[in-house]
Amino acid sequence: MGIRGGAKVSVIVPVYNAERYIAACLDSLMKQTLRQCEIIVVDDGSTDGSRSIVEQFQLEDDRIILIRQSNQGVSAARNTGLHAASGEYIGFVDADDYVKPDMYERLYSDALAFDCDVVLSNFESELEGHPVLMKYHFPENCRLDKAFLIEAVMPHFLKSDELNTAVNKLYRAELLHRYKIKFPHRVALGEDGLFNMNVFGYAESMVYVNYTGYYYREVPGSATRNIAGKDYFRRALEVFESEPPSVYSEHISLSRITELKAVRLMSATLSYIYIYFKGANELSLFKRFGCVRRMIRHEHVRAALPIYRKEMAGSIGRYEKYMLALIEAKSTIGLMCAAAYSRFRST
Repeated sequence: MGIRGGAKVSVIVPVYNAERYIAACLDSLMKQTLRQCEIIVVDDGSTDGSRSIVEQFQLEDDRIILIRQSNQGVSAARNTGLHAASGEYIGFVDADDYVKPDMYERLYSDALAFDCDVVLSNFESELEGHPVLMKYHFPENCRLDKAFLIEAVMPHFLKSDELNTAVNKLYRAELLHRYKIKFPHRVALGEDGLFNMNVFGYAESMVYVNYTGYYYREVPGSATRNIAGKDYFRRALEVFESEPPSVYSEHISLSRITELKAVRLMSATLSYIYIYFKGANELSLFKRFGCVRRMIRHEHVRAALPIYRKEMAGSIGRYEKYMLALIEAKSTIGLMCAAAYSRFRST
């Protein structure tokens, strides 16, 4: 029997040519212990067998709702799902990922227990074949109010992308509808990041549960695999130069926003240096050397360096301090040697 109109949670799954993974994704959602859970699959113009796979699952479970549209991108697909959702809370799952059976029962029960706008949880991903657990340094299992969101959570989006993803959260539907929060298209800050910045800018409360129910599957196209095809540093500069949502200026000063964005830029620069010099790579050494040289000499990086040192003084180790000294000295050769040494130490 269907639950349309009586769903506690609506799970939105955008799909585009995901025939290799969608069955495992839907299978994990059908096994949810929270039975009042509608699964809204938005087929964003797939040209492979994704749609027929979803239709087969519909025959087994009438909680699955299939919406078809022309290819418009993941943000448009999610927005279509938002428009169709009837649940009290809304979650998102990517078509190539999967979740534990108790994922939405756990998050929904915490949403009710703490009467909060957002529930945040951990997620597990994969980096170069190794599992990586993403956890957060927020107080656990307690209602975090507006003051905490302004002081600790909103700034986190400016200095890091750790909170950006929408898939490890549960959102109160009424909040999204009241403030007309949707996923934007083709923005420098990233669709997920800007969506969440708006959510947490307007939210009154959240709870962080130290629970892992979401599993992100690494597929071709990640930064570590596609460094030649995309200029990630240019994207980092676009993020640095872009303005956060207007709600941010109501709570955080312009000078503080600039400082936090500088931390993010330096963090990105450090990670890209490692990626370029990590060893086997489709780019020639000459090109990698040139990319790193361009990064560490850029005016925004030069200005961000002292701010990063000040902001992160209590949390950076000896190796990172050494890398920062090499960046300050504009020593591309030194950075290449340091990255090689780090790679040797980790083997």
